[in-house]
Amino acid sequence: AVQLDESGGGSAQPGGSLRLSCAASGYVGSSYCMAWFRQAPGKDREGVAAYYTDIDTTYYADSVKGRFTIVKSDAANTLHLQMNSLKTEDTAMYYCATTRGGSCWGWKSATWFNYWGQGTRVTVSS
Repeated sequence: AVQLDESGGGSAQPGGSLRLSCAASGYVGSSYCMAWFRQAPGKDREGVAAYYTDIDTTYYADSVKGRFTIVKSDAANTLHLQMNSLKTEDTAMYYCATTRGGSCWGWKSATWFNYWGQGTRVTVSS
């Protein structure tokens, strides 16, 4: 099994920044897709960003492109989501997810992923 631990959520003002972290443990392997999703109250879970190890490529939703960046950590199997220029509409519970041995072909769909973290809350307000 794979365990995912998220951290780094909190509160920020519009225009501010936060950095989320996701650490994977257990049998992760060297080939995987890791993604960040978010879910606001009353809304569907939305794919925000993803990283595929095999081709060292990141993917972003249009809503966060240019503002959010996936940053690889020096720690093994750990990624950060650097969130800049935050907007009130970024307020949500953020989840880390991964699929072992697969690509990121379906990364925008929650059903693509086998393993999920517990979530970390992000609140953006003035």
